[in-house]
Amino acid sequence: MTVCWFAQFRRATAEMAWLSDAIAATPGLQQGLIHTPSSATDPYLDDGAPPELAMQLYFADIATLEAALAPGGHLQRLQTLECDGATQQAMVVRRYPVPDPLFRTPADDQPCTYLVAYEGPAEDRPAWLAHYIADHPPIMAQFPGVRQIEIYTCMDWCGGLAWPRVAHMQRNKVVFDNRAALSAALNSPVRHAMRASFHRFPPFTGPVTHFPMATTTVTPHAS
Repeated sequence: MTVCWFAQFRRATAEMAWLSDAIAATPGLQQGLIHTPSSATDPYLDDGAPPELAMQLYFADIATLEAALAPGGHLQRLQTLECDGATQQAMVVRRYPVPDPLFRTPADDQPCTYLVAYEGPAEDRPAWLAHYIADHPPIMAQFPGVRQIEIYTCMDWCGGLAWPRVAHMQRNKVVFDNRAALSAALNSPVRHAMRASFHRFPPFTGPVTHFPMATTTVTPHAS
């Protein structure tokens, strides 16, 4: 069961080479992602400025994730980041197939991720999640040029980083070759089908955010 640790910062100052190297050296890391603000045109939504920095760190299991986050663990060095509005959450990863997962990002560009968070709560969270997982990914997979689809659900976890925790009931992302490809997908007929699907959701409250982010992949150091 793959798990993912999210960290997000409203404002952050980080030397990207240092951050990438610190993430790559994490014991047991499967993959790291560093997200920085991008832009896209969504006909239905504008959730304002994206966070200045977000990270996703993937691990094969919760024990490996918790070891990295433990007091004295490798990721404690991230505590030196100059940041404001930091939050963190660990979640279970659910991956869904797409027709063509091969990235064709130009050499002078970056993949673009649409990061979505449903903070909740739902009146009946198990029913809400079951509906979402059955209804939404098949429509997401119809986006032209989509390269990845992931949905994240809640889990309990231990860790020693002092940043505030959040407990969003669900997150998801779709990833494209670049921001132009994301905007093209969001302005395709599939986006209207996604909006219709949204209106079929079981009752829930709380904010929903959608942020376009330029994404850098961090490959773990060889062990």
